Amino acid sequence: MPCRTACSIHPTPLRPTSLHFIRVSICVFMGAVLSAALFWSQPAHAQLRIGQPSGFSGSVAVGVKENTVGAKLYFDEVNRRGGIHGQPIELRSVDDRFDPALTAATARDLITRDRVLALFLNRGTPHTQALLPVLLEHQVPLVGPSTGAFLLHEPPHPWVFNVRATYQREVVHAIAHLAQIGLKRIAVLYTQDSFGEDALAGAARGFAQVGIQPVRTEGFARDKPDFTRPAQALAQQLAQAVLIAGSAGNVAQAVKVLRAAGSNAQVVTLSNNASEGFIALLGEHARGVIVTQVFPNERGAAVPMVREAQQLARAAGLPGVSPAMLEGYAAAKVLVEGLQRAGPRPTPQRLRDALASMRQFNLGGLELGYSANDHTGLDYVDLSIINASGRFQR
Repeated sequence: MPCRTACSIHPTPLRPTSLHFIRVSICVFMGAVLSAALFWSQPAHAQLRIGQPSGFSGSVAVGVKENTVGAKLYFDEVNRRGGIHGQPIELRSVDDRFDPALTAATARDLITRDRVLALFLNRGTPHTQALLPVLLEHQVPLVGPSTGAFLLHEPPHPWVFNVRATYQREVVHAIAHLAQIGLKRIAVLYTQDSFGEDALAGAARGFAQVGIQPVRTEGFARDKPDFTRPAQALAQQLAQAVLIAGSAGNVAQAVKVLRAAGSNAQVVTLSNNASEGFIALLGEHARGVIVTQVFPNERGAAVPMVREAQQLARAAGLPGVSPAMLEGYAAAKVLVEGLQRAGPRPTPQRLRDALASMRQFNLGGLELGYSANDHTGLDYVDLSIINASGRFQR
């Protein structure tokens, strides 16, 4: 035993009381050393570890990767300046293959194994739905989910902090624009999941506001959809515009089939496809596609946040930023502000409380705030069209 070894090295005998004192002191010291070693060897929330379960493969991969590049532009800059209270931010991104069941399982691993402080910037409406019970079970916040699902906004979820407008608001805005320019024969194609149903609810509101009825409303499978029949029907019905709510890969495929069927209908899709990767997927059919946007013009240097992101992108050797990158950048700014307010040794609860305390946080030309009755964040909505050069034009 350590105590016996320590005692045996003394050249003269010790009294029982002295021997007992040394034994106790050495054991207390060794216990303290052991406790300290265990404490520092265990993962600590103060390491600012953040988890991102998202679709880095599959039909949304192009947008997810651009979201993540945008977020890392800001995280890397914060770390370069010394981190938050001296601690660097570590983003752990894990591919959930755009499968809601895997999203939940991956999130649990990130929370229980990797001890992340928060979940961040995941993609997909059904995927975020799958996370909600995980957030409640483990009391961990989710910051900046890359979805405009209405269910995340009303009623506000205590552990979810959105940084973008709802899909329903985007759809209403798009239908109002189409009606205003004289397009009344409008169809809706939507993915058959909670994302598509959310967009469909927004479409119902939009059509009611402009006083028209859709010429066709049809759902399609999220996995391996077949657009041949609906494309032929829309061509025969002389649809003037088609609003397509789906992932980037599926929408690009729908546009190609629609054009092959002879339809020249104006195509509109939502901000989940506001990425350069989506334009690449469209190929020769990209020109003229309208994409709703939930952040200012990515080339508009008059907005301070956009200008910041552009400068960091150029410093990283990138040609510029895309709308999807701006979404990630904005979400990262919100998370960093929450971590700053949470103090030098944050916990998920402290981070949640810090985020909830934001009232008028300036992202850089855009003001964001949360309250007990509102976790929406920004409510900005705009339209863009893909021009002949393959770029979003406002």
